[in-house]
Amino acid sequence: MAKTNFNKVKGGDLDLKEKVVAINRVVKTTKGGRAFSFSALVVVGNGNGVVGHGLGKAKEVQEAITKGIDDAKKNLIKVPVMHGTIPHEQFAKEGAAKVMIRPAAHGTGVIAGGSMRAVLESAGITDILSKSLGSANPHNVVKATFSALGMLREPVQVAKQRNVNLKKVFNG
Repeated sequence: MAKTNFNKVKGGDLDLKEKVVAINRVVKTTKGGRAFSFSALVVVGNGNGVVGHGLGKAKEVQEAITKGIDDAKKNLIKVPVMHGTIPHEQFAKEGAAKVMIRPAAHGTGVIAGGSMRAVLESAGITDILSKSLGSANPHNVVKATFSALGMLREPVQVAKQRNVNLKKVFNG
């Protein structure tokens, strides 16, 4: 598996929009009855290549969402978005969840399901082909999608590393 080189971003003055991916009700049985708490998986992004995810846990749903948003703002990464799509194909795995993302032609739309769609749309990707393989657990799918997006490299960076022209990177 390739090494992830996440491009960490500070979330200070970014205009981030949040999406709640999953809310889970957790029940703990105690001597005095049942104790309910909630966990919320949240994705934030500015729609321009910056995206983050976080998990919040609390006794109330709204408080869990707020904690998740705060956690997501601490875990922002920069994704290379070119003409509304990604520069190259990528595969990643987290737990039993596997994701595959591919660049798509303009007008294709976001071909993704559930939690993967939330991450890709928050990143500002408008055209992409993707497939979630294996587990459909939202936590692992989001983490695998982040791993795949974090491994993407910009064409300019690849051309510089290989000492070739930018056109040569795309033509093989």
